[in-house]
Amino acid sequence: MPIRKPMKPLRLCISLFAVAGLLAGCAQGAFSTQEARIGPNDSTDPCRAQLVALDSTGNYFGTQILTGAAVGAVAGGALGALIGRDWKGALIGAAAGGALGAAGGYWSALQQQQHDQAGMFTQVSSDLARENTNIDRTQQAFDQLMDCRFRQAQAIRVDYKAGRIDRSLAEARMGTVKQHVQHDLALAKQINGQIQGRSEQFEVAADNLAPGTKTAIATQAPAPRPATVRRAAPLKLQPDPAAADIGQLNASDPVIVTPSRSGYVLVQTPSGARGYAPASAIQGATGSAPLLSSGGSGGNDVRMLAGSNAARRDSFSQSVAVSEQAAASGFELAS
Repeated sequence: MPIRKPMKPLRLCISLFAVAGLLAGCAQGAFSTQEARIGPNDSTDPCRAQLVALDSTGNYFGTQILTGAAVGAVAGGALGALIGRDWKGALIGAAAGGALGAAGGYWSALQQQQHDQAGMFTQVSSDLARENTNIDRTQQAFDQLMDCRFRQAQAIRVDYKAGRIDRSLAEARMGTVKQHVQHDLALAKQINGQIQGRSEQFEVAADNLAPGTKTAIATQAPAPRPATVRRAAPLKLQPDPAAADIGQLNASDPVIVTPSRSGYVLVQTPSGARGYAPASAIQGATGSAPLLSSGGSGGNDVRMLAGSNAARRDSFSQSVAVSEQAAASGFELAS
């Protein structure tokens, strides 16, 4: 039986980069249409417009995350093959490249596109500002979708209590809402993971341009702390006075609070329930997390934008977790 000669380094390199292109294409194209991601519009979902808005804004975050990892892994494999002249070297290089691609893909691409520090600062600042704007839009879309779902459930309860629909129809309608919410949350968690991955890449780039950024971001995150409810207040699904109520806080209740946004705090009750309440209703609470302080260095804009990005990232993740917990018991006829 003839012995097969090992693949030549150049041919191996070309093959690996071809695989990179395929991986990147598959990562971006697997769910490239809106119908594939959220299903067809059958005109029966009253919250369809809000779902489309979440998908449309959230789809932005899936455009580049996997590309860097795929190309980074295979590029690392090519390097390993050229150095070691075998597949073992390729696999080792691919592992190293994959690690780079997962968190350092953006920084690696930036170094290739920008050849001076001023250009890097400008590029990262611009990209972070755009990222933050898109997180804000996605946060708003998610809040509006969850608000629509919870109000839809409340309308079913009202109709059932008033005798306009019988129990079997009410339960069937509520079951449909539950199914929709599970799909909504799956989409939101996917978007959340993409935001997290991109944020890690931005932190790597920001820390290279302004050393100490990652440490500063880690220390800016406020720790949950015990507090006492000053006055009775509803526990809200979102940090918004118009948001759906998902619980009730009573004066003197012991709670755990974390600063949130819009003058609200994230509250955890002794039973483990979580939601949002006005900071003014909690003794000694503040309604916003501190951002990175400004300074005179050239990396100031990048550092502050990266800190703001991390705060937005954490806020979105927080809101998805709150909605998921609330959904576990928020779609019953007796709620």
